[in-house]
Amino acid sequence: MRVTIGQINTTNGDYEGNTEKIIRAIKQARDEKSDLVVLPEVAVQGYTSLDWFLDRDVVQTALVPLEKIIAATEGITAVIGTVRPSNLVLGRKLYNSAAVIRNRELLGFADKTLLPEYDVFDDPRYFEPGTERRLFSLGDEKLGVAVCEDFWNDKTFWRERLYTSDPTDELVAMGASVIVSPNASPFNKSKMGQRCSMVSHRSRAAGIPIVYVNLVGGNDGIIFDGASLVTDCRGETILQAPPFEEFVGTVDLECGVRDERCLPGDDIATVQQALVLGIRDYARKNRFERALLGLSGGIDSAVVATLACEAIGSPNVLGVMMPSPFSSRGSIEDSIALGKSLGMPVVERPITNAYEVLVKELGLAQPSNASEELARQNIQSRLRGNILMSLSNAEGRLLLSTGNKSELALGYCTLYGDTNGGLACIGDVLKTEVYALARHYNRQSEIIPWTIINKRPSAELAPGQFDDQSLPPYDVLDPILQLYFEKKATPEEIIAAGHDSALVYDILNRVESPANEFKRRQLPPTLIISRNAIGVGRRRPVTHRFRRTPATSE
Repeated sequence: MRVTIGQINTTNGDYEGNTEKIIRAIKQARDEKSDLVVLPEVAVQGYTSLDWFLDRDVVQTALVPLEKIIAATEGITAVIGTVRPSNLVLGRKLYNSAAVIRNRELLGFADKTLLPEYDVFDDPRYFEPGTERRLFSLGDEKLGVAVCEDFWNDKTFWRERLYTSDPTDELVAMGASVIVSPNASPFNKSKMGQRCSMVSHRSRAAGIPIVYVNLVGGNDGIIFDGASLVTDCRGETILQAPPFEEFVGTVDLECGVRDERCLPGDDIATVQQALVLGIRDYARKNRFERALLGLSGGIDSAVVATLACEAIGSPNVLGVMMPSPFSSRGSIEDSIALGKSLGMPVVERPITNAYEVLVKELGLAQPSNASEELARQNIQSRLRGNILMSLSNAEGRLLLSTGNKSELALGYCTLYGDTNGGLACIGDVLKTEVYALARHYNRQSEIIPWTIINKRPSAELAPGQFDDQSLPPYDVLDPILQLYFEKKATPEEIIAAGHDSALVYDILNRVESPANEFKRRQLPPTLIISRNAIGVGRRRPVTHRFRRTPATSE
């Protein structure tokens, strides 16, 4: 059997554009004399369409775009991810399904049974779980169709599982000779390798080929990496789609020739590709051709500028320097050097005069306590945020926020200042990872000036101010944050990993403080590269009195 995978980049609610991409993939598959073409999960409507799936008109017209797709399937079988009305009086009004179409005839649907509600997922809010399994005949083959999570519950691969049933196992037991799995599996660090291992393991264990097709592209903060693959009955990968780009490719299931293309092995290189795709798609899908950001001479703005220039082109990215009385000459010179290195326009908009007027007007020229000193410092950040938002409005540019995860986690940011923006580019990137990205960009030649990378981090809001006066050193802080966010480790588990007990409790309570959660609630959409990230994948109340304290023994 000859199979085509259609790894496409969909846009939420763009039924016409998504349908055109699906039909182009079907046409290419037919031109390549394919028997079967497979598209990703909810390819028609866009998987992250969220509460549109609750709107009655969306439910009622869910299958309308499928009519055009059905008409385009002459001489070929297609498996297309879509939603469909459940027609239930009690229960959710939609199924998350795969439509199976052959030669202009809709053969039926495979409805998703296992509905995830962890991390960024919330399927039970929108979809009714499927209850039946069926096979679809294609010549001598029996196709078992398992939509995304229905494929991800292999008891022989995962140590811990969320569900008792395994729909894919049931399909194999029913006699499936090929498993087809349309997916919308978001990018996380190291997930592509894990995904490949899972598909290979299941294929080898069942002794049948698997066609695993994943969505690609950015939608708000969620990034889908693609990296679709086809394995043969021995678990060998015979077709590997490149990550982070659209791809339509065809393979013979019987050929047994291993695809030697490899997925990226370097996490930082993969993170770089994910962030570039996330910025590019957020700008493109929201009709921004140009962007801007504040250049401070620090590592965060330098890395965001570099990512943005790669994503949408250096001439389209404006760097804005806004020196205050406390900005060092070196920071200004480093920002100019970065702009020249990237080929990015850079302008200077000093804030000293405005700052001095406001300080005098508010009576903060001689602060009498720590709160007044903090307010005086934050005036600078808020002036910069005001300038950037004004330029964004005036020139129709997307404002890129430059705060990193380490700082956002501990509230080391200014609300309505450096948190302003339309997209938080590195809000899920730890400070140590920001440095790793900078060094990755400089691996062949100096793109980001080494003076930026090597300088001691500082917000430069007061004389002699440095980050490590308010935060633990990043190489101490970040491993704790990584365990807490990405592994959901308990304080005791983090301490057992070799971290100081008092420091662990102090950091975690700072993360969970109402004031810091209040700030994070008002962040722009954040590009997600890890599990349980700040943003849609992590939900905490603002109003609370929860604190973690060490257990005491009698």
